[in-house]
Amino acid sequence: MSSTDSAHILVFPYPAQGHMLALLDLTHQLAIRGLTITVVVTPKNLPILNPLLSQHPSIQTLVLPLPPHPSIPPGVENVKDLGNQGNFAIMSALGALYHPIAHWFNSHPSPPVAILSDFFLGWTHHLALHLAVPRIVFYSSGAFLVSVLNYIWHNLRTVRTLSSVAAFPDLPNSPSFPSDHLPSVFRRYRESEPDSEFMKNGMIANISSWGCVFNTLDDLEGNYLDHFRKEMGHSRVWAVGPLCGLDSGAGPAERGGPSAVLASDVMTWLDGCPDESVVYVCFGSQVLLTGPQMEALAAGLERSGTRFIWVVKVADGYGVVPDGFEDRVGGRGMVIRGWAAQVPILSHGAVGGFLSHCGWNSVLEGIVAGVMLLAWPMEADQFVNARLMVEEMGAAVRVCEGRDTVPDSAELARTIADSMGGTRPEKVQAKVIHEKALASVREGGSSLRDLDGLVKELHGLHGRRVTGG
Repeated sequence: MSSTDSAHILVFPYPAQGHMLALLDLTHQLAIRGLTITVVVTPKNLPILNPLLSQHPSIQTLVLPLPPHPSIPPGVENVKDLGNQGNFAIMSALGALYHPIAHWFNSHPSPPVAILSDFFLGWTHHLALHLAVPRIVFYSSGAFLVSVLNYIWHNLRTVRTLSSVAAFPDLPNSPSFPSDHLPSVFRRYRESEPDSEFMKNGMIANISSWGCVFNTLDDLEGNYLDHFRKEMGHSRVWAVGPLCGLDSGAGPAERGGPSAVLASDVMTWLDGCPDESVVYVCFGSQVLLTGPQMEALAAGLERSGTRFIWVVKVADGYGVVPDGFEDRVGGRGMVIRGWAAQVPILSHGAVGGFLSHCGWNSVLEGIVAGVMLLAWPMEADQFVNARLMVEEMGAAVRVCEGRDTVPDSAELARTIADSMGGTRPEKVQAKVIHEKALASVREGGSSLRDLDGLVKELHGLHGRRVTGG
């Protein structure tokens, strides 16, 4: 199908690792299904697109400088360089691209027929209304989290007056959370503060978007997806995940960047380990552990007697592995400083557990690999994700919780050893969900059907304009 015969879609990822990778995976799927695509990106985030662009030379980029913001140091364009607390500033800065994008759009000989943008870019709903095209929101998170957030924004004053526990009676299973476990975008919200209000208005705009896509699957979150469809008042809600279970268009070792240790060296080490004997420890691209947390985790891994791979994010004053630790664990453990090739590591038969912060991409990658999660949620959506996997799915064990919590190393060692030994029911359930997840992205599976439905809808927009709402 030539570009003149196919629908042109403007894809706008949000520049944070957990957001970008999933939307770029979806973009790959749309490209191989014949859509014409332009991706909005700032200059320093352009290299993240390289695997996608090398696979699809037809994909165009709209490279726009990140507008200045008083809270963003010069040269910073990605949340990984600011931490989770930098999200509001990045959201606001990107909002100033409204007019540059509108100008590009209006001067384009064959402008896009739809905008597909991350849920942290809710302002693009208003841009789409202005341009008279539909906006489809991409949720790089789960439907449980989004249901919680939508309830919060619709009942803001009620939720803010709750002192210790927030209940969500309108949601499936009527969940409740300690107030300090609610999503960070709500907990950081400050009424009348400009960046906070911009974020909140964007989240509310998401609910009015023409359609939405979730990186999840029916067998994991079907009840929340059904609830969300009722909330939206239409059926343009597509669950197409786990996107990491589909061919991403990039070699698995390339996802997110080069490994700090050669992937082949890690695989060789794993080849020498018995099946399901290794716990993989990684807390994502933003989390930095404090000195006491590093010491407690190191002591827990050492005392557990379990084989492990520990990915350590290094920064000034953080990520310091205790002296002598690597000598004491000998050949039983491997420490990787920096980035690791997470997908192939998790998929190796020697890995049986994943000690994780429960970011959504990590949860899905663990599910696709069929490994049991050992949950240490810290911030953002992680407490919600951990509840889904521990309480509702029964496929994870909670080992610690809290951004500043220092675990008891003896208890942590026991939990790791108990979780990795024997056949726990959580291990069995992790395998069940693994099979369902893989089935969902095979021919005839629910996620593949939804993906095809989304593509059909997008192709149908070619030659006509649709307004949101």
